[in-house]
Amino acid sequence: MSAWRRAVAVVLAAACVIGNLLAQAGRRAHPTNDASTTLNVVATRTDGASGPITSKEISLFDNGVEQTIKNFAPDLSAAKIVLLVDNSLTIRADVDKLETATLEFAYEIYDGDKLLIVGYDNNAEIVSDWTDDAKKIQTELKSFRKKGDPHLFDAIMAVVGDALQPLSAQKRAIVVISDGLDRGSKTKFTQALSALQSLDIAVYCVQAPDRTRGAIRRDVPKPRQVIDDLAEGTGGRIFPIDDPSAAAKAICDELRKNRYVLSYLPQSVLFTESRRLLVMGERGIDARAKTMQPAN
Repeated sequence: MSAWRRAVAVVLAAACVIGNLLAQAGRRAHPTNDASTTLNVVATRTDGASGPITSKEISLFDNGVEQTIKNFAPDLSAAKIVLLVDNSLTIRADVDKLETATLEFAYEIYDGDKLLIVGYDNNAEIVSDWTDDAKKIQTELKSFRKKGDPHLFDAIMAVVGDALQPLSAQKRAIVVISDGLDRGSKTKFTQALSALQSLDIAVYCVQAPDRTRGAIRRDVPKPRQVIDDLAEGTGGRIFPIDDPSAAAKAICDELRKNRYVLSYLPQSVLFTESRRLLVMGERGIDARAKTMQPAN
C-alpha cells in the first residue's frame, strides 16, 4: 500500500473511532450545514422602531452554552393558525363571547394566512376547516355549543398531530381560547408541552376567567399555571378574553411582522437530554422563543 493510501486509511479509522466515542458520550457530530438547528424567535424593539433586527443584536444559549448564530432572518411568510376553543359546559364565557373572540381573528389575519377552528370538550371537533373567509367562519361558528368536560391536553395533541405536524415547512401557531382547565384528558400536560416544543409551535392564550378559582387538583396543574407554561414554554403570549379585538390584532401582527428564523450549529450539548434554551436581545430589544428543546 502506498504511503498516501496508508495515511488516508489511518485518518478514516481515527474518524470512525472519534464518531463512536461521540455517540457513546451522547453527543452528535455535525459534519455539514444540513445539521443546522432552526428556532423560531419573536423579536421587537422596545422603542417601537420597525427596523429589522440582526444576528449581532441577539444571543442564544443552549443548555447554558452560548452558541454561534449562523443566520437570523425575518420570516414574512403566511401563517397557519389553529384556534383551539374551549366550549365545555362550565367555562366562564358564554357562547357569544367565544364566537366573538374567535371571529376577531378572521378580521385580523394577513393575506395568505389561514385559520382552522377547533372546538373541544370531551372531544376535539373541527368547526371551520382551513380558510380565510370571514363570512364562512361566522356562519360555521353558529355550531358552537357548550357541553361536556374540557379535555384540553388531548385536544392539543390532536391538532398538533393531525393538523400542524404535516405542515412542518410552514409558520404554525395555536391560539388557545380557554381558562386552561383540563378535566379528564388521557394526555399529561408535560406530554402536550413537549410535543409543542419539539415542533416549535408557538401557543398564544386568550384567557377566560378561572372557573376553579385557584382550587388545587391532584396530579394536574392549576389552569393559570397551564396558561402560563403554554405561553412561556413555546414563546407565545397571554391576552384577556375581555378584549378579543386587541388580542387578535396583536397576535396576527406579531406573527407577520416580528417573527424571525434563527439557525445555529449546536455545539457542546447533549442530544439525549432535554435542553434549556434562552434567547436574549441587546438593550432595547425584547426576544422570545421556546424555552426547552426536548430530547431527540
